[in-house]
Amino acid sequence: MHPFIDPADEGVLFLDGVRYAIGPRDSIRCSLEVAGGRMRRAARQRSGPLAQSTSIDLSGFLILPGLINAHDHLQFALFPRLGNPPYSSYIEWGEDIHAAFPEIIAKQKEVPKRVRLWWGGVRNLLCGVTTVCHHDPLWPELQSGDFPVKVVQQYGWAHSFALGGDLRAARSATPDGSPFIVHACEGIDDLAKEELRGLDQLGVLDGNTVLVHGLAMDDVGIALMRERRTSLIVCPSSNYFLFERLPHLERLQAIENIALGSDSPLTATGDLLDEIRFAIDSCHLPPDAAYRMVTTAPAAILRLSNQELSAAADLIAIQDTGETMADRLRTLSMSDIEFVMINGKVQLVSEAVLALLPKTMKQGLEALWVDGTIRWLRAPVEELLRSAETVLGSGEVRLGGRSIRQPSKTRRNELPVPCAECI
Repeated sequence: MHPFIDPADEGVLFLDGVRYAIGPRDSIRCSLEVAGGRMRRAARQRSGPLAQSTSIDLSGFLILPGLINAHDHLQFALFPRLGNPPYSSYIEWGEDIHAAFPEIIAKQKEVPKRVRLWWGGVRNLLCGVTTVCHHDPLWPELQSGDFPVKVVQQYGWAHSFALGGDLRAARSATPDGSPFIVHACEGIDDLAKEELRGLDQLGVLDGNTVLVHGLAMDDVGIALMRERRTSLIVCPSSNYFLFERLPHLERLQAIENIALGSDSPLTATGDLLDEIRFAIDSCHLPPDAAYRMVTTAPAAILRLSNQELSAAADLIAIQDTGETMADRLRTLSMSDIEFVMINGKVQLVSEAVLALLPKTMKQGLEALWVDGTIRWLRAPVEELLRSAETVLGSGEVRLGGRSIRQPSKTRRNELPVPCAECI
């Protein structure tokens, strides 16, 4: 038995019969005990039902900690991939898409930002992300307690060396001990190569600074990153789309803290799970390293409390094939995510898991069809889809490039009634 917090018997939820991944290669078979939104213990056996306790039989599932997406632009979740690559820098790309696709950009921006941000949260939830870092202002919607996923709350940011305005002021405005996040070395031209030195000369390169991309970084730059103890977030599929160049992840692993981000659908291949597979297949990233880059590494980079993370009941479940978690990452996709819990609250289930839930846990879940896969989400799916379709057209909404719709007008009072044993 592994204790997480002090026991208390009231309001306890048991996730029974699971195999729990405690690392990329290690796991235990157990019942997970959740109370007050926290993991309380993982017990190989439990003695029996407790007063005011509930259980969900997840036999045949592998449970793992929720994934952390270190870099996303949530407001662009409904945008298509835009560009006429290859480019030499992010500046060239930005100028080109505004000249080549002004109608598409204008139409997408007609969708209210609140709605676009919510779809960004849903896009992350669908692929098992429980915490995401948004590279943009912390809009009020992202501070709401009912947003689909956790959003990092304490950070500073600037867009980039060239487009970020007064970087010294942005760095000074960052809360003490919080990450300061900025795009850097995103390209293959001389400007991209010189950005790291420029940031250092401004005095904004330190142990709280987090650079995103780093494609143009050479061995000298890596050494400087190590000296300044600066962290890096890579988004390989965006780099390949824009510049037809892949980051040298084996060399970049020399940086102490390095994580993986999904970036936005404007440039990326898909969601965070798609990015993981891309990094493994195209950049030859070892699966064990990929696992760390979406769990412990971003937690350290984003200054998320280790104690909070280890105790929080942020969990996802996939079918147990007997493989290690690291090996599953080679093929894992959105359609494999069948259960997501955040702070002890069920946020997503497949139709199979829906039938296992106690009736009270089904309240508030709405169905979403995504490229042939149906998931039930704790989100106002009907309202969000209606708002987006009002602008983009019925059947024309794409979430990270995937077709989405409501499978029916099923409402919560029509949810399947569980068997007596499941209530």
